[in-house]
Amino acid sequence: MAVDAKPSPCPICGKPAHARFRPFCGARCAEIDLGRWFTETYVVPGGPPGEGAEDGDDEAG
Repeated sequence: MAVDAKPSPCPICGKPAHARFRPFCGARCAEIDLGRWFTETYVVPGGPPGEGAEDGDDEAG
C-alpha cells in the first residue's frame, strides 16, 4: 500500500493533517467539523423524507 509523501491539508484550517485525526490536523478542527454537521451548516443533498421510498416502509398493509 502506498503512503502519501505529503499529507493533505486540514479542510478546516489548512495545516497538515495528523494521522490520529485524519483528515484534520487535530481534535479542535475535528470538533468544528462535527459542529457544522450538527447545526446543519453541512447537508447531504436529497429530497424530503418519504419521497421516492423504494423499501416499502411507507406502504400500508
